[in-house]
Formats: sequence, structure tokens, C-alpha cells
Amino acid sequence: MSDIDLAVTRSQRLEQLLEHDFAARGRGLHEKVSSVADALPHDLVRKLRLVATVRNKVVHENGRIDDRSRFVDAADAAERELIQIRNRRGRGPRGMRRIVLLIIFIVIVAAVVKWLWR
Repeated sequence: MSDIDLAVTRSQRLEQLLEHDFAARGRGLHEKVSSVADALPHDLVRKLRLVATVRNKVVHENGRIDDRSRFVDAADAAERELIQIRNRRGRGPRGMRRIVLLIIFIVIVAAVVKWLWR
């Protein structure tokens, strides 16, 4: 696998985890990390930023990773940590958001039904 393929693939995997399990928003890994940085450990944010920086440099500048083992270690550790945090939290913000919206919907429907039955 080329350095470009490796950098893009690993970055995309981290972006997907951040989007799906942490409700991160933004156009790239840096923006997604920024959108949820307050909810993540500082060391994890640093690893994610390293991956994002290397990916951008590889894709937009020289096409190769200067320290491949450091990049892979950071990407592996970041992915593991995100999965651990997700698993500790259970369903994650999206699952909780759906539950809260369902409860709100039920309360509103109950209030409307009660009001109509007066």
C-alpha cells in the first residue's frame, strides 16, 4: 500500500468513527477533531492531529510519509482509544439523541391527546 493510500485510508476510518460515534462535524479530520476536542482526552487529540497533519502533507505536498511507523502507531492508538471511549459510553451521542427525541415526541403527543380529550 502506498503512503498516500495508507494516509487517506487511516484518516477516513478515524473521520468515520468521529462522525458516527461522537457526532463530529467538519470537512476534514482537523475540523472534525476540533468539533469534539473538548470531549476527548488531550493526548488523543494530539494523535488525531498528527494523523491529520501527515495525511494533508502526504496528499498535498510530497506523497510520502516521513516516519511511517510513527504515523501507523498514532493512527492505531487513536482508533483504539476512540473505540474504547465509544464502548464505555454505550450507544454514543447519536443513539442518545434519538432516545431523547423519541421521549420528547411521546410527551408532546401525550400532551396533545390530553388537551383534545378535555
